[in-house]
Amino acid sequence: MTSTEVIILAGGQGVRMHSNRPKSLQELGGQPMIRYIVNCVTDAGVDKIHIVYGENGHQIQESIPDNHINWVLQSAPLGTGHAVQQAIPHIDVNSTVCVLYGDIPLIQADTVNRLIELANSHSLSVLTVELDNPTGYGRIKRDDEGGLQQIVEEKDTAAEERQIREVNAGPLAVKAKSLARWLKLLDNNNVQSEYYLTDIIKHAVSEGVVVASFQTNDLIETVGVNSRMDQARLERAFQMRKAEQLMKQGVHIVDPARFDLRGKCTAGKDCRIDANVLLEGDVTLDDGVSIASNCVVRDSKLGTGVEIKPFSSVEGAEIGEGCTVGPFARIRPGTVIGKNSRIGNYVEIKSSIIGEDTKISHLAYIGDAQIGNHVNVGAGVITCNFDGKRKHQTYIGDHAFIGSNSALVAPLEVQEYAFIGAGSTISTNVDSGELVVERGEVRRIKNRHGPRNGQKSRLSGKSAG
Repeated sequence: MTSTEVIILAGGQGVRMHSNRPKSLQELGGQPMIRYIVNCVTDAGVDKIHIVYGENGHQIQESIPDNHINWVLQSAPLGTGHAVQQAIPHIDVNSTVCVLYGDIPLIQADTVNRLIELANSHSLSVLTVELDNPTGYGRIKRDDEGGLQQIVEEKDTAAEERQIREVNAGPLAVKAKSLARWLKLLDNNNVQSEYYLTDIIKHAVSEGVVVASFQTNDLIETVGVNSRMDQARLERAFQMRKAEQLMKQGVHIVDPARFDLRGKCTAGKDCRIDANVLLEGDVTLDDGVSIASNCVVRDSKLGTGVEIKPFSSVEGAEIGEGCTVGPFARIRPGTVIGKNSRIGNYVEIKSSIIGEDTKISHLAYIGDAQIGNHVNVGAGVITCNFDGKRKHQTYIGDHAFIGSNSALVAPLEVQEYAFIGAGSTISTNVDSGELVVERGEVRRIKNRHGPRNGQKSRLSGKSAG
């Protein structure tokens, strides 16, 4: 069986993107574009992956720490043909090679395998596409019988050739022996003084090789990114596809044009996602979850019937069945919230376990805490978990009541049914059923409104009024 190898050309610097990162590291859906291509060829089951990189290529290697990838340096940007030549010494001469591009990120595994199958039977296969506006693409020239004869890069096209709507999508597959032979025949006698990979087509034709080609029905597979505008357009197309996949599973996305998924989402029945919601990482939504507008949910699991109210952020958390969160709440990593609890507006919770039927309704900070069931935490309560050097734990038992504007200085234990009076600063443990109030002495100052009209102020000597 013929082995299959892939060469990914990732030497583009993305000058038009005005970035210090290589073009293939620009993001799509929250990941570097080249990551999608590596995932694709891995899914396609190829035997070996070569990535050709140029200046700043170490950034690409750092972003994909995969020991199975062979990294190949192209020291000078002399064109796509020259880039492939750098990989040839690393290629098995009896293999079939598929060449892909680091700035065409959404190629699919089925397309790669079809290119390879055609190359196995024809020596060379090319992916093409018909565009209403082919500007920027190399044109496909065919003979009178429809045979592919040549690919002409746009900068080298004549006026008549620029009218051709069938263009080179970029990816191709070829027998390694033939590729090595044709690459030696390349020259740089063109407008850009570069060695074009696409010129191997005319050399194949000159040897009588029938060049196979096929068109993808999915245009998004062929879209390249050369500018920030291209990146934004492809991002929206990509996100619309993600939204459509979720809607086909039954998720009610109120406005798909204002939805972003940067990762994966597993959703149950009757979930509803409002406008301007961002899901990142690995997100699980059980049945009946509702996420209101302008929320961010990252690497979290939301239980059945959870409601996330507007302008809330949930990250690295597990929120139990029937809970409500927000509006304007922030749930940070390491938080687990039990069933039917309420986390209200301007509440921040970090690295804490919250029990069932517990209410933290307003303006509170809970960090490094374990809170039991049926607890009420009043407005303005904070757990003072950091002493300047170390984090400390706060424990609050079932049915406890923490009065408004209280400070709980960790390490601290508040046992079940304890009651903390409002405005208290608690730094010692509270036993079960105790009522604890810790406040400063009340001072009474008369004439707090200042001197009455006609009276002189003691400080200024002037009459009031």
